[in-house]
Amino acid sequence: MTDLARRTVLGFLRLTAYMTLLVIGPAGSLHYWPGWLFLAATLAATAAISVWLLAHDRALLERRLTVGPAAEPDPAQRRIQIVAGLCGIALMVVPGLDYRFHWSDMPMPGELVIVGNLGVLAGYALCFLVFRENSYAAGTVAVEDSQPVVSTGPYAVVRHPMYASAGALAVFGPLALGSWWGFVPAAALIAAIAARLLAEERYLATHLPGYPAYQAEVRWRLVPGVW
Repeated sequence: MTDLARRTVLGFLRLTAYMTLLVIGPAGSLHYWPGWLFLAATLAATAAISVWLLAHDRALLERRLTVGPAAEPDPAQRRIQIVAGLCGIALMVVPGLDYRFHWSDMPMPGELVIVGNLGVLAGYALCFLVFRENSYAAGTVAVEDSQPVVSTGPYAVVRHPMYASAGALAVFGPLALGSWWGFVPAAALIAAIAARLLAEERYLATHLPGYPAYQAEVRWRLVPGVW
């Protein structure tokens, strides 16, 4: 096993333990089936994308292993990452607490839980398309030497398809986890994604040659016809 493969496997195991603790722990019960279904969907999608990257784009996988506020060179992005990380944690924790303490007056129908998980998987599918199209889709905001402007695939539709993928996870996550209250941290997470997107656009317009022309060519940032 190569060093990259070893670090990828260890990272996946840590992610599995971390997400299971955040999703199932607050529910106080192993019978929280929306939580288990959500974990199965997200972890299976993550594993599939990781295997593909190991086989087809090890450079991108290496870039994606460097994530988090500490890895961001820009202080503003570090602050946004901290807020987004806390919102992401709340998005996983709040539904379990909702299940445990019955905060929602009306339970989430099982059909919507299934729809939510399909939406989450669609978000991961978009994430895969981004990775397949852009080998520079790192987890931090930075521009490398000779990095091109990518304007094909999902980048021909919106300027930030990676954030659109994250937005899909925020929108469908509460449904997948069976919690109406989950939309509260989801809304905060979407606001943090928008703030990060705008800050990144300012950085790219200054540091990535050709990006202003790309902005003029592709009108929509996140959702076609909306923004």
